[in-house]
Amino acid sequence: MPAISLPVVARDFAHIAKRSNWAGENAGVMVVFSIVFVVFVGLVALFISKKVQARKEKRAAINA
Repeated sequence: MPAISLPVVARDFAHIAKRSNWAGENAGVMVVFSIVFVVFVGLVALFISKKVQARKEKRAAINA
């Protein structure tokens, strides 16, 4: 069984784990992701607010 050479492992790991600024290289994709996220959060907030409003109206109708 061959021994593991630590310098070779370190060099290969550094090559594999090299960090790059993906968001900076793909600004258009980030804009689209941001817009989709904002629209999604808005739709979820609208859905929740409608459910809360319906619950309040139902509670008011029961108490009236």
